[in-house]
Amino acid sequence: MKARNSLSLEFALDYPCELRARYAEEHLRAWGRLASIHARLTTGEASAPTAEKLQFVERAGEEIERMENETVVCESCPANLPRQVGGEGEPVGCLGRINYPFEAQFEKFIADRVQLALDTIDREEQPRLLRVLLEADSPFDGEGTKELRRVTTPDGLRFFELRLPIRLTREAAHMTTDNLFDALAGFTSRDAARTTYTRELPHAATADYYDFLDLVLRYDLSARELQRTHARSKSYQQFLRLLAALERAEVLRTRVLLD
Repeated sequence: MKARNSLSLEFALDYPCELRARYAEEHLRAWGRLASIHARLTTGEASAPTAEKLQFVERAGEEIERMENETVVCESCPANLPRQVGGEGEPVGCLGRINYPFEAQFEKFIADRVQLALDTIDREEQPRLLRVLLEADSPFDGEGTKELRRVTTPDGLRFFELRLPIRLTREAAHMTTDNLFDALAGFTSRDAARTTYTRELPHAATADYYDFLDLVLRYDLSARELQRTHARSKSYQQFLRLLAALERAEVLRTRVLLD
């Protein structure tokens, strides 16, 4: 994750398709941002965009119509993600976004879930990514997220609601949620100039990331708990879409791009 003038952490399945044959990745991402702003305006969210963004969407009416017509092909694409899973307002089926700021209640949720997994699941049954996080020389040292917490953009945007991370205990006493978010940021992409995404979850790691997120987001939660968490947290819904992207990437033998 990096500090930039954006409303969200964007992700995509790296999959060749009919749309990408006609449009550059940057164009597809621009459609995603445009549709996201448009969805915020039309659903009347409390965090509605500024008057400047409202004027931008009004001027983009022709482009929105073009976008809607062109992205019809996504419905039959194998990389298309379920719209009902954090996909509200997403025109390009293989794209997703996690809006900033990451919610405090969601950060507390994942901290509690990771701690519960460490305390109740046998070591041999824990996801491999979780064991990597616990290693003393883990590459996910939390420094990137720590820096990001300090950032407030000129227009007042923060990337985390919590100013300080949540510290875990017992076996994970040396860890905070900064380490968790560092892991979720993935790895540096070596072809960012081509894809426009600076980070990636390579195919070799998609199964490990899926197992970890599936444990954190869904394992052993009752239907009632799932429904309540889904209703209370937009971040939770959007991370579920990232989980769906990881599952699809494993099937299609591709990677998930992040920026």
